Amino acid sequence: MNPSTRSTTLSAAATLTLSSANAARERDGQWLLIAGGVLLGTVGVFVEEAGQHPLITVWFRCAFGALALLAWCLATGRGRELLLHGRSRWVACATGVLMVVNWALFFAAIPRTSIAVATVIFHVQPIWVIVLGALFLREAVSRSQWLATVAALGGLMLTTGLLDGTAASSNTGTSTGISSGYMAGVLMCLGGSLCYAGVTLLANTQKSVSPFAMALWQCLVGAVALAWAPFVLGWPPLGAAWGWLLGLGVLHTGLAYVVLFAGMSRLGLGRIAVLQFVYPLTAVLVDWAVYGRTLSPVQLAGVVLMAAALWTIRRPGVSPVVPARA
Repeated sequence: MNPSTRSTTLSAAATLTLSSANAARERDGQWLLIAGGVLLGTVGVFVEEAGQHPLITVWFRCAFGALALLAWCLATGRGRELLLHGRSRWVACATGVLMVVNWALFFAAIPRTSIAVATVIFHVQPIWVIVLGALFLREAVSRSQWLATVAALGGLMLTTGLLDGTAASSNTGTSTGISSGYMAGVLMCLGGSLCYAGVTLLANTQKSVSPFAMALWQCLVGAVALAWAPFVLGWPPLGAAWGWLLGLGVLHTGLAYVVLFAGMSRLGLGRIAVLQFVYPLTAVLVDWAVYGRTLSPVQLAGVVLMAAALWTIRRPGVSPVVPARA
C-alpha cells in the first residue's frame, strides 16, 4: 500500500470514528433530555401529594435541591464555578428571588386548576421573553415570531378551558360559571411564567456563569429568603409529606437539572427545542394516569397550537430562548 492510499484510509477511518462518536453523543443527549423532561413532568404529583403551603413547598425544594446540587458539585470538582463576583453575583441573587416567586405561584396554581393546565400555561414563558426583549432590550423580532406569539396566545386561551366551559365544570361540577379559584390559578401561572421570563433575560446577560452555578445560587437564595416560612406557617407533619418534599428537591431539582444540563451540552438548539415539549406532554399524561383528569378536545387543540407556535420561535435560525423549568 503506497503512502497516499494509506493516509486516505486512515483519514476515512478517523472520520468514521468521529462520526460514530458524535452520533453516540447526540443519542445520549436525547435520552438524557427525555429523561429530564419525564422527571419534571411528575412535579405536580409531588406538589399535590405533599399538600403543603406553596411557600413551604418552595423552601423545601430550594433547601433539598441546594444540598443535592452541592453534593454533585463536590463529587465532580466544579466548586470554582460557584465563585461569582460583582455583577454576576447580584444577577444570580435577583434570578433566585424571581425563581422563588415563580415556583410559589406555580405550586399554588396546581390545586386550583390541574397539573396539566398549570404546566401547559406555564410554558408560555418564551412569549414573554420575546415581548420583554423587544420592549426593554430593543431586540429585533421577526414577523414570523410576532405571528407565532399571537398564535401561542390563542392556543393559551383554548388550553385554559375558559372558552368551552371546561374550566367551570372541572371546578364546580356544573357549567354555570367559572370559580374564582380557577381564574386565580390561571393568573398565577401567567405570573409565574412572567417571572421566569425575567430569570431568562437576566441570566442571558451573564454568559460566563454556567447554568449549573446559576441553578445552585437560585436554590441557595431561595433557601435563605424563605428560611422563616416553616417557623411561621408550620412544619410538615412527620411522614409521607417529608418524602414528597425531599423528592422535589433531590429528584426534580438536583437530579433533573444535572440530567438536563448534561443532555443540552450534547445537542444542538433544534433538537433541544423539540425535546422541551416532553415535560408538558408528560404532565398531561401523568395528570390523566394518576388523577383521571383529562383535557377537552378544545384544550388539546390549544396545546397543539401552542406547541407549533413555540417551535416556530425556538427553531434553528431563530434567536434561542432558554427553556422553562418549573
